[in-house]
Amino acid sequence: MLEDKGWEDPRSVNSPRRILSFSKNRKATVFFPDPDDRDSGFGVSGDQGPKTSEVYGFVGSITTVVATVLFLVWAYLPEHWLHSLGIVYYPSRYWALAAPAYAMMTISLAVGFYIGLNFLATPPPTSFSMIYDEFTREPLRNVPSTDNDEQPIEPISDIRIDQINDLMFNPR
Repeated sequence: MLEDKGWEDPRSVNSPRRILSFSKNRKATVFFPDPDDRDSGFGVSGDQGPKTSEVYGFVGSITTVVATVLFLVWAYLPEHWLHSLGIVYYPSRYWALAAPAYAMMTISLAVGFYIGLNFLATPPPTSFSMIYDEFTREPLRNVPSTDNDEQPIEPISDIRIDQINDLMFNPR
C-alpha cells in the first residue's frame, strides 16, 4: 500500500539535500528508530546522556553562584538579621575583607615570582648562547646551480647577528 502512493517507510523522512542534489536517482532519507525495537531499557546506543565535562561545568557554575550569594549575605547583612534567620555560628567579619585581599596578593605575588624566575633563567643578550646553540645551521656557500636562469631555494639556515645588524641599522 505504501508503494502505491509513492510513500516511503513511515520511519524515514526526505532530506532537504535531496532537492539540492544533482543526482535525482538517489533517495536521501533520514531514519528514525522505532521506540519499540529496543533490546534493553537503557536506550539504543551506549553514549547517551550528558558528558562529564558538562556535568562538572553545570555543578561548578551553580556552586559558584550559591557561594557568592552566601558570601554576600554573610558580609553585608547585619548580625541581628542573621540571628533572626537562625544563623548564629559564622566566621568573623574580618575575613570578609581579609580573605579576598590575601587571595589577590597571593595571585599577584605568584605572577611576579613567575616573571622573575623567567628573567633569571634567560641568559643576558651579550651571552654567546644567545647567538649560537646546538640547532644553529650555517648557510651553505656552494649551492650547485642546474640552470643559469633558475636558482634553487637555499636550505633553511640562521642569519648571523652581524648581517642582521647591518640590515637593520645601516641606512642604504
